[in-house]
Amino acid sequence: MRHLNYSHLLYFWTVAREGSIARASDHLNLTPQTISGQLKLLEDQIDEPLFHRVGRGLTLSDTGKLVMNYANEIFSLGAELVQQVQAKRGDITTSITIGIVDSIPKSISYRIIEPLLTLETPVKPICQEGSLDRLLGELGLHKIDMIISDRSLPGGLGIKAYNHLLGKSEVGLFVHKKRSRKLKNKFPQSLDKAPFLLPVADTILRRNLSDWFVSKKIRPYIIAEFDDVALLKMFGAGDNGIFAAPAAISDEIENMYNAHLIGIAEGVTETFYAITPERKLKNQAVIRINEIAHEWLTD
Repeated sequence: MRHLNYSHLLYFWTVAREGSIARASDHLNLTPQTISGQLKLLEDQIDEPLFHRVGRGLTLSDTGKLVMNYANEIFSLGAELVQQVQAKRGDITTSITIGIVDSIPKSISYRIIEPLLTLETPVKPICQEGSLDRLLGELGLHKIDMIISDRSLPGGLGIKAYNHLLGKSEVGLFVHKKRSRKLKNKFPQSLDKAPFLLPVADTILRRNLSDWFVSKKIRPYIIAEFDDVALLKMFGAGDNGIFAAPAAISDEIENMYNAHLIGIAEGVTETFYAITPERKLKNQAVIRINEIAHEWLTD
């Protein structure tokens, strides 16, 4: 095989990521005819088909999957090279795009990411929030560099990604400070039939709290349910009920939401992960995030 034309490889990689020549042409600002011609040249060079047409879409052939694996490594190394050169020059701020699962408390995200701003070599975080499914799609397309998640990577997705444990926190129960003294007495039995603000039923925290209620024979009076944890806490600040949050940020919770910690839901924890395309961390910003998180999240 002759020397590889990396422009051809870029066109192939973009088509494979975008799922069609039409979307790749929009992304690369080239005509579909140009991209089709370049793909044909690459296939002629390799002497194997790279795609199979299925309906209106394209799927990778076995050879295409092999080439895609190498293309992922090549372009990932290229991005890393640019970051390393910029860091060495010291006159350009490098950046890292971080996806944050939307069920993670903002204070947790802040404490994990904020140290990047104080590194000797500046790193600019570009933060995006969304569901884990959507963010994994972005990670698979190399549009983000890492995900901060409160659950591990689901199996069987076909995405080259790995979990890195950042740490764990016990879960505390908080209430408006004017109600805290009464509820602290005889905790947790004092919670029976007390008003609660809870996350929606399909979340890990809600399931774990429900199991804890059963184990303690507590019957919560559920005032409202939320999939937005920030809104849930705002309702807590308005003296509408008891709410759960990571004990690791209890000081922030008490100060921001006019609340007091009334007790720990023993055995209930929240776990936080960095999800990256790297089995072994190489990106220095991600390594720093991992180190800082381990310093204050209880293992």
